[in-house]
Amino acid sequence: MARQRPKVLTLTDRAAERMTEIMSSADENFIGVKIGVKNGGCAGMEYTMDYATEKGPLDEVVEENGITILIDPKAILFLLGTEIDFVTEKLSSRFVFNNPNQTDACGCGESVTIVPAKADA
Repeated sequence: MARQRPKVLTLTDRAAERMTEIMSSADENFIGVKIGVKNGGCAGMEYTMDYATEKGPLDEVVEENGITILIDPKAILFLLGTEIDFVTEKLSSRFVFNNPNQTDACGCGESVTIVPAKADA
């Protein structure tokens, strides 16, 4: 029997609820949320989140709490095991990436240092 492949990332109920609200009020009918990473910021990398209009041929698809998440194939090893949460604080609200592969973050919280997950993880 084949072992079930673990999801690259998961959403908390709060994150799924907020993504559902955002998607339902969007001007277009998007197919989901595209998650990735890009080079940038003082710590080296930044998480990206965008509306997804189409699935790329190598995108990883995760269905989580009613949300379709498309993961950029270049980001998969950087995001393995990540949980996305949505937090509301006194003066702000935002999505938070709880990533076991993240080794550092800048002071402003906009960029991170991430190492790829090991293949046996």
